[in-house]
Amino acid sequence: MAAITEEQSRKRLKHSHGEVEQATASIDRISELPDSILCHILSYLRTNTSVRTSILSRRWRYLWAYVPNLFFHNENQEIVNSVMLLRRVQTINIFRLFHEIECTDYQLQTWVTFATVRNVQKIDLRFLSKEDVLPRCLFTCKTLVSMRLRSCGVIPVRRGAVCLPHLKKLHLIYVRFEADESLIHLISGCPVLAELSIKLSHGTVYRNVSSPTIKRLMLNFRSRGNGGRSDRLEINTPALEYLKISDSFSEHNKCGVLNSLVQADINLVNDHNIPDYVLYSRSLLEFIDRFCNVKRLKLVLSSCRKIFDSVVYASNASFRNLTKLELTADGRFLSKFLEKADNLEILIFSEFCGEIEEWKEPEQVPKCLLSHLKSVKLVNVKGKKHEFGYIEYLLWNAKVLERMEISYPGSLASKEKIHLLHEISVFRRRSTACQVAFPQAA
Repeated sequence: MAAITEEQSRKRLKHSHGEVEQATASIDRISELPDSILCHILSYLRTNTSVRTSILSRRWRYLWAYVPNLFFHNENQEIVNSVMLLRRVQTINIFRLFHEIECTDYQLQTWVTFATVRNVQKIDLRFLSKEDVLPRCLFTCKTLVSMRLRSCGVIPVRRGAVCLPHLKKLHLIYVRFEADESLIHLISGCPVLAELSIKLSHGTVYRNVSSPTIKRLMLNFRSRGNGGRSDRLEINTPALEYLKISDSFSEHNKCGVLNSLVQADINLVNDHNIPDYVLYSRSLLEFIDRFCNVKRLKLVLSSCRKIFDSVVYASNASFRNLTKLELTADGRFLSKFLEKADNLEILIFSEFCGEIEEWKEPEQVPKCLLSHLKSVKLVNVKGKKHEFGYIEYLLWNAKVLERMEISYPGSLASKEKIHLLHEISVFRRRSTACQVAFPQAA
């Protein structure tokens, strides 16, 4: 009898444990969180997805209405209007409107105005319009800290029409201005602007970026053929720390003092209709010399043809802070940078094989080879005579070199590949720690 009682007790205990586990599994842990945390979670979702959570339970019915962010992506007008009417908070942190379906300009203006009058902090707009659809209040919103405009038609910016006292980040993508001066007036109305990105501003010939506060500047005027080229570019940003430019270069490009610049990524393409290549060459070198204080430099000059030797070697700029260089150009520029960058530690070189294929050794062994250069990567080496010249020179003179990586094109014939590997393998190395690797280029 005692044994039966003990067995029944075990069964009852096991059954009670199962009920506890089932009850634990059925508990809705998420709904136990405070409203503030739930709204924060919902703020990462598109607004239409956030609204759908209202069917989960009575607790969730109106939570979406307190979410501080609004993300709309091609929703119809009725849905957007309903969401705006039913919101129960009077402020907006982020307002993102991607609307590429048929809609009236008046409706777009109404939605943008809705955000600006509710103290929006970050706004991201993308809609296909060729008209002047952006409301004036957008350019006088005193709470905006970030604004991104993409394909929003013409931006009617005039002197005194912009007052964005707290705007720190401005991205303009495929937008157009009423006049060349509009960009100047827009920037001048942003007294604390720290980051500016412009991608293919149609219809502007003269682009002037002038600001004492900008620290990050990205300019891309090459995205759609030649439609975005700038005939004249001027940069006056003394506080700049990071610069990225992809543009057609002309003799009218000018750049002010960049003493604070730490990193630059420059991709320049020349105009094939340049009347004076001497003037062009001087302007190009003066432009490059402005980057003399950078620590990291990526420079692509693969399409800049007919650069005069006399101009290249006449430059006296010193890149004393440069520790990493990624260069795409002909061998003349490689020699120049080795001579001028005493503290260079990392070199990535891709030769542009155009009209000029040559390598000229520096008159004296550069200081960077004697004490600093540790890593070299040579891209797309084909086994030409001048390529062997600078490879042998680097291996023999780089005293502290730890690794040289030489990649060759996959299209290289087997015989040429064997010749390439054999020639380089017999080159003497000044650094006993140097390893040479031969990965195949993609």
